[in-house]
Amino acid sequence: MTLDDHVGDIIRKGREACGVAAGLAARAAGLSEADYDTLEETGRAAAAVQFQVLGQAIGLNGAKLARIAGGWLPAPRDLSLWRELRRITTTANDLTVHCYLAWDEVSREAALFDTGWDAAPVFQLIQDNGLELRHLFLTHTHEDHVAAMGAVRAKFPKVHLHTNAKSAPPQHRNRANDFTHLGSLRLTNRDTPGHAEDGVTYIIGNWPDDAPHAALVGDALFAGSIGRGNQSWDLARQKAREQILSLPDETLLCPGHGPLTTVGEEKAHNPFF
Repeated sequence: MTLDDHVGDIIRKGREACGVAAGLAARAAGLSEADYDTLEETGRAAAAVQFQVLGQAIGLNGAKLARIAGGWLPAPRDLSLWRELRRITTTANDLTVHCYLAWDEVSREAALFDTGWDAAPVFQLIQDNGLELRHLFLTHTHEDHVAAMGAVRAKFPKVHLHTNAKSAPPQHRNRANDFTHLGSLRLTNRDTPGHAEDGVTYIIGNWPDDAPHAALVGDALFAGSIGRGNQSWDLARQKAREQILSLPDETLLCPGHGPLTTVGEEKAHNPFF
C-alpha cells in the first residue's frame, strides 16, 4: 500500500501550515515555479530538489522529506499478531478510507472504529466471526468516516456510540480518563483535535500474547504525514506529538488512510516531527 500523501502533498501541507508562498518555497527548493508546482501536484520533480533548504523554509524535516521522495514506506505489519483486529477499506467519490473492527476472542464482544463508506463488509466480518457489536467509536465525524453510521445503528440499535462531537448527547461523549472493557481488552481515549475539532484517538491494550497496544488515530496522523489542519495546523501537530508519539515505539498506529505504521516509524520518518 502506498502512502496516502506523496512527498508533494506533504510539502504543500507544510507550506500551508507555515503560510509560505509557493514562489518562496520554489526558490528554497532550487526549482522554477513551474517545476515546483509539478512537485506539489505529482510528488515528482524534473530537477534535483534542495530538500534540506526547503524543509527549513516550510517547517519540515528535510532529511525525512528526501527519504519519502526516495520511496520510504513503513515496514509491513502482520495483523495476525493482533488476532482480533481487522482493517476494512471502502472507496467512494475517489476517496479510500479505513475503519477497524476489534473484538475479544472469548466473549466475541466487538467494537467498530469509524464506519467508512459502506457497512456491508463490516456486517460480513461480524457474521463470519460470530460477533456481537457492542460499541461504535468515532475518531471524528467527517463524512468518509461516518457515512455508514446510519446503517450500522439501524442493524445494531443497541450499539453504544462514543464520540467527541459536541452535538452528541452527553452519554455518548468521551470523557478524560474514560475506559471501556471489551472482554479482556481495555480501551482508552486521547483528544487529538486539529484536523477536526472532535478528533480523538482510541488506544486498545491487553491483547493476547502481549501484542503491543494499537492506536486508532483517524486522520490525526498518517504514515509520513498528518491530516490537513482544518481546525488548526499548530494544534494538529501538537496533539499528534503529545498524544500519539508519546506512546511506546512499538505501538501499532491504525490511520484512516494509507498504510499501518508504528510510533517508532513515525518518530524516525515523519517530516512533521
